[in-house]
Amino acid sequence: MKDAMKMLTKARFEVQAVLFDLDGTLADTAPDLGGAVNRMRERRGMAALPLELLRPVASSGARGMLGVGFEVTPETPGYDLLRDEFLAEYASALDRDSRLFDGITECLAALRTQGLRWGIVTNKAERFTTPVVAGLGLAAHAAVVIAGDTTAYAKPHPAPLLEACRRLGVAPHQTVYVGDDLRDMQAARAAGMPCIAAAYGYLGGTPDLEAWEPDAVIATPGALPPLLRTV
Repeated sequence: MKDAMKMLTKARFEVQAVLFDLDGTLADTAPDLGGAVNRMRERRGMAALPLELLRPVASSGARGMLGVGFEVTPETPGYDLLRDEFLAEYASALDRDSRLFDGITECLAALRTQGLRWGIVTNKAERFTTPVVAGLGLAAHAAVVIAGDTTAYAKPHPAPLLEACRRLGVAPHQTVYVGDDLRDMQAARAAGMPCIAAAYGYLGGTPDLEAWEPDAVIATPGALPPLLRTV
């Protein structure tokens, strides 16, 4: 895997814009997502789970958190009620402990210096995305923000990425998508867009990045700007 990462990070991309996933790529939102499911557990007399157990599935939102927190799936009877409770709990405290990953602020500043616009494409619903992005201080700088319900489909469907490109007025092949989940790579490929895996992110609990077939892998946010050349 180390050899594969060395090979992949030698890639160079000629782009006009950069799109990022939000949870697990730009920001560590797991503390607030985990806090929501742990408050649900505590109400039921269950012990809080360590964040290390919840963090790997944070990119999957309610499905991931409830899967670990209560061992349920969307097919489990009563799942919808648990999901609604989780979403309400998360909405009550969604920007308490979420933070940008170390190096993201510097990475975004470097992209601006290079003349590259950047935006966000996430599967998080708009009613959560908007306050989280604002709380992280990103709203004034992102050129576009596409939430999970902005288009008719969410990732891994390419529609959200294509909508971001449309709003930016750039071609998909001159845009790169950075994400920490297999769905991110699948969506980018379906959109005809180069994709970069963020190895510092959540990785969905299955960090076989080579199997994801990204065009590059970055171990830190600071490794991104040197891979990009403005066209």
